[in-house]
Amino acid sequence: MADERKPIIFSIDDDPQVLRSLRRDLRGEYRRDYRIISTESASEGLEALVELKKKGEVVALFISDQRMPEMLGVEFLEKAKEIFPKAKRVLLTAYSDTDAAIKAINEVQLDYYLMKPWDPPNEKLYPILNDLLEEWQVDYRPIFRGIKIAGYQYSPKSHNLKDFLAGNLVPYQWLDIEQNEEAENLLQLHQLDRKQLPAVFFEDGSILSNPSVQEVATRVGLQPKAQSDLYDVVIIGAGPAGLAAAVYGGSEGLKTLLIEKRAPGGQAGTSSRIENYLGFPKGLSGSDLARRAITQATRFGIEFLSPQEVTNIAIEGAYKRLTLGDGSEVVTRSVIITTGVDYRKLPAEGVDGFTGAGIYYGAATTEAGAVRGKQVYVVGGGNSAGQGAVYLSKFAEKVHILIRREDLRATMSSYLIDQIDGIENIEVMGKRQVVKACGEGHLQRLEIQNMLDQSSGEVPADALFIFIGARPATDWLAHNDILRSDKGFIETGKELMRYENYKKIWKLEREPYLLETCQPGIFAAGDVRAGAMNRVASAVGEGAMAIKFVHAYLAEV
Repeated sequence: MADERKPIIFSIDDDPQVLRSLRRDLRGEYRRDYRIISTESASEGLEALVELKKKGEVVALFISDQRMPEMLGVEFLEKAKEIFPKAKRVLLTAYSDTDAAIKAINEVQLDYYLMKPWDPPNEKLYPILNDLLEEWQVDYRPIFRGIKIAGYQYSPKSHNLKDFLAGNLVPYQWLDIEQNEEAENLLQLHQLDRKQLPAVFFEDGSILSNPSVQEVATRVGLQPKAQSDLYDVVIIGAGPAGLAAAVYGGSEGLKTLLIEKRAPGGQAGTSSRIENYLGFPKGLSGSDLARRAITQATRFGIEFLSPQEVTNIAIEGAYKRLTLGDGSEVVTRSVIITTGVDYRKLPAEGVDGFTGAGIYYGAATTEAGAVRGKQVYVVGGGNSAGQGAVYLSKFAEKVHILIRREDLRATMSSYLIDQIDGIENIEVMGKRQVVKACGEGHLQRLEIQNMLDQSSGEVPADALFIFIGARPATDWLAHNDILRSDKGFIETGKELMRYENYKKIWKLEREPYLLETCQPGIFAAGDVRAGAMNRVASAVGEGAMAIKFVHAYLAEV
């Protein structure tokens, strides 16, 4: 265990010689399991305790001299108890202070008093402290070390912060201000009020109140700005296709930049379990797949920007100038678009008003802990919906899957259907749709329609998770001459020749490569591409294949 992770024994005495002797004895006996901190000043000691509390440190035992010029030891221990209420407290006294020590035991719950001098410590110090520390250890539970987020459960901004950190595999602890006493204690400690929530507390004691996702990203070490002026290839989107392209681009020596506006993994990254991916017979989570892939890619020297988005592509001869969300620009010789798909919006009354406040698109793993013992509804009949329902069933009292079809057979893999059939607290409700979301401040009820007889009724609902199909993430291309299908998917290869204005845009003598768009050197791979297979394995294959075509294109220019 690293020294700073150990519980603390905190000693204070205004006599430097006595303090040195006490510190020597404490270190000699307890330094293996405890961190020893000492001070000569009561006021400095109290200031230090506040800073230790902000950093998430734990004090197991206080030892204070009684007669100090700034304040009596009993008074110091009383103030210290307000900061670390569970720590044991020992008073060092001279013979003349015995009455004060006995009074303190009765009045302020002092745990023990020791007479000075305490020689030999093996007889007069260690046995007493050992008993107190053993008693303290019985109730001691190591606190969470890392980022803590305090906020309201049904705050969309709180949800966005949690979802971002979870997606980027940054460990954090969520503290609901209305349910968790520690959240209120943190606000008081840092002199914040509830209007400043959500607040993010870092391990070094610093805080961000009501921050943007970009502020948190910068603070945890993610990189939102490009480091170079020119790249061989820029990959837009870090789903399976983009991650595969990054791995192959980096491994094959291309100067590669990967840009992601939220978190690596795309829709696949939010999946609680992928069980049909080659080479993983026990399955793996989407976040685990994303973690492995981004680690592999960065090992090959690629540059990864997150959170960042591309808002426009301008073609300047053989170069492409990308405008980013913060207004900065990146120049590259080639581009691979792997932005994937988003879940379609649920066209039911009231849904927009509760998004992030009981209604979530995807996000099953982020919000699962908040639905423990509650009634949960899932809309969608694809594999993502099935995987989300299976995961949520471990927490919720009941999970209801709402689908417009009669059953799941036409839209979901059979292995998932079999799993769902074997889980008692999952109910599949065919021919049902949500027509209205209701509640006060957050989702509380859903109005559900039976599509067979058009009847409808309200049901109690604590959360609604939406997984309803794919809408390509290509709206940002609206002002670019990149041909898309009528549903917005990017056209590539020979399919481009079906479009009347293809020849007005494509001016090379050769035909477009298989994954090339109507703009030479700009490629598309994965679910964003028209005709894609919508499988993780095929997206990975297309991402790898796109790098082959990038090499061919770069050899021409």
